Amino acid sequence: MSASPELLEAPGLSPGGLARFCKYITGELGIKMSPAKLPMLQSRLRRRLRALGLSSLDEYQSYLFDSAQGGEERVHFINAITTNKTDFFREPQHFAYLIETGLPGLDPSREAGAAELPWRLKLWCAGCSSGEEAYTLAMVLSEFGGSRTGFAFSLLATDISTRVLEHAQLGIYDEERLEPVPPALRAKYLLRSKDRARNQVRIIPELRHKIAFRRLNFMDANYPVKDRFELIFFRNVMIYFDKPTQAEVIRKLCCHLVPGGYLFVGHSESLAGLKLPVQCIAPAVYRKPS
Repeated sequence: MSASPELLEAPGLSPGGLARFCKYITGELGIKMSPAKLPMLQSRLRRRLRALGLSSLDEYQSYLFDSAQGGEERVHFINAITTNKTDFFREPQHFAYLIETGLPGLDPSREAGAAELPWRLKLWCAGCSSGEEAYTLAMVLSEFGGSRTGFAFSLLATDISTRVLEHAQLGIYDEERLEPVPPALRAKYLLRSKDRARNQVRIIPELRHKIAFRRLNFMDANYPVKDRFELIFFRNVMIYFDKPTQAEVIRKLCCHLVPGGYLFVGHSESLAGLKLPVQCIAPAVYRKPS
């Protein structure tokens, strides 16, 4: 990868230092580093300079990679450089498909004439960011469970950024973030702050307790996840990876998907050309053969 001369000559960062940062980001996180991203990288890292009282990005690099404090700082580094964009009910077609097709197709009582059997659904929200998608899924599944006797669910939500995971675990959001949530669900699953001037809401405890938030790096050789899932939502994460990394991550995710289980990816993403153990059955929806 090459960068334009003005970027290489950015104050406080040598060409070799820039290359070392980029190599680490790609190797550790799988994120493709193009020249267009370099101004953003330098801007975000300068925030760490201020926090640590360092005077240059080259000095920060030595602190990150060569000092005794480097291991702890790498968590802050990852928090600083990762982009976390998400919304409640983002790409709503997926939630409609889940209710109308996905869940009925997974129901163990789906055979004609069968009584409603107890059913505990396991779902993984992979790349959960600040929690909006995970809480959307929890609302949707809770509503589904209201009309299906014996239904329960558990939800694993993972991300590499400890900063967004802390936000997600709190479940506190500015009211304007909740505009995509239907009014009936807002009334049922959200609590307004007692301090009305703050214009914040919090997800109700019953919903928060359904979700286990954990840190996970998709670049790890093996994922420390014991369960296998009927549903995996892995949406709008692959766009940061190159094709070989996409294929490898999807293969590892599919090891945790039960036969017949569904994988949801972002509508701007495609698995075309990748040899994977899932088949496309709807836009951005894949299923593992039974």
